[in-house]
Amino acid sequence: MARGTDRRARSGRSSGPSGPGPAGLLLLVAATPADAVAPLAAEPPGAPVAVACLGRGGPGEAEALGSALAAARERGHRVTGEPYVLDVRGDADARLLDLFLDLAPARIGTPDPDPESVAVEGSDRKYAVVEPPARGAAARAALRAARAYQERTGRPVQVDCRRAAADPYASVEAASRYPRQSGWLTRGEDGRLSVHLMSAGGVLRWTETVPGGPEWDGPEALEAPAELMPGLTVLQGADGYVRLLGLRRADDKGGEALEVVTAVQYQSGRPLAPWQSIGNPNAREWERARQLGFPVAALDTTGTLHVFVRNVGRGISTRRQDRAGNWTGWEHLRGRRIADELAALPGPDGRVDLVARRRERAEAVHWAYDPAARSWTEDRTVPVRLVPGSLAAAPEAGGFRFRYADTNELCLWRPGAPAPEALGAADGTGAATGAAGALVQGWSCTVLVRPGGDGAVAIGVHADGRPDTGIWWAPGGERSLSAPAVALDAAGRAVVAVLGVDGRPRVMRQRHGAEGLEFDPWHVL
Repeated sequence: MARGTDRRARSGRSSGPSGPGPAGLLLLVAATPADAVAPLAAEPPGAPVAVACLGRGGPGEAEALGSALAAARERGHRVTGEPYVLDVRGDADARLLDLFLDLAPARIGTPDPDPESVAVEGSDRKYAVVEPPARGAAARAALRAARAYQERTGRPVQVDCRRAAADPYASVEAASRYPRQSGWLTRGEDGRLSVHLMSAGGVLRWTETVPGGPEWDGPEALEAPAELMPGLTVLQGADGYVRLLGLRRADDKGGEALEVVTAVQYQSGRPLAPWQSIGNPNAREWERARQLGFPVAALDTTGTLHVFVRNVGRGISTRRQDRAGNWTGWEHLRGRRIADELAALPGPDGRVDLVARRRERAEAVHWAYDPAARSWTEDRTVPVRLVPGSLAAAPEAGGFRFRYADTNELCLWRPGAPAPEALGAADGTGAATGAAGALVQGWSCTVLVRPGGDGAVAIGVHADGRPDTGIWWAPGGERSLSAPAVALDAAGRAVVAVLGVDGRPRVMRQRHGAEGLEFDPWHVL
């Protein structure tokens, strides 16, 4: 394509493929060549990869990226040509959009749009940004260009942002600024399944046309606030309502702060209720507010919604909304410094349990909310040593799943238990999620899904409430850009969902009457 060649000539690109990139392309966008090295090293082989840099960087940066690309090829990466060096002068959005239109990427990898800052000693508690401003600027330009690309072409684009100051050797799951989604497959009161996935252009939804499928409507772009960041928490309670939580950049409120926003889907396939801002516990100073972690939430047995975020002081801030829609103010839970990894679930007797990974250790901290006393209790003696990026709530099991730091084995810990239970599956990375109540040869079973050792989804099954009886694991055959999800359909069949490397979700449904747990072929939505 001459047009694509002309674009590359203007960008300073000397070689590379002509025309759209390969299907499922991951395009890493960095401020300079050096900033692309860590994301490239952390990306597992699989999807084809290309690199774009907004600037040429300093001495030796191009050579460092060249060495990283050579090492990536040796690890099995399919690297598409040499890096694009755009060398922009104030037109980053337009130049990136031009490149996206040329390559048609399915996924964008960027730095953190919110820079790392540190506390400055003095009489007033202040925070100073310590990251080069070009990194955040490159990320924000990539986000704007990705939104514009999706709006112009209608092609969904997934965005991963690598957290500022993350360990350069950390996995994608552990270093993501916006945690990879889980629980994004839900069943409404009418029996129809819904998929809610975040994209560069906002929240996309697919809905079964009739309960039990097999056909789906979508993708449907849902109404969303401007500058919604590329992450989404999906929560469903006993009432069947689907609650969405995320972060938006609040430029309209002065400065570049972040605020937590939420919306509710009351019926499958129907419009969302209006998005609502619930603010930021550090809203008075943008340097503090931009350090906000990503929200997680849980519903207790009274229907009260509890929302949690990691605050600028590396502690926990929380708000509650009662069934009448009234919010409390932000409450700060004192305790140890924690990382951007939280999970929450409803506990017994109306309690809510929250577990967070510690910032600089493999340990975890547990808080429990007593609704009668309206207070939180912190427990620092949690028998959990977890791999970063592997913590997930397991409401159907009444506990939390994680990977044990010393063996990488999946485990389940129920609050109050003296030790976790082993679930096997030491291969793979990331979290596991499950759905209880699937009938397998007449037995009521829990179906688990997780990323396998080869990157493809792995599926496990055990008797409900009895993982100690043993778990049978089998490969599912499809890779997923997000954490795989599982739910029961209107007929009680287990349905497994993945987000394919081409950016399109896929589902496969349990085949009733089969010997063991068997599924029909994958169906692309």
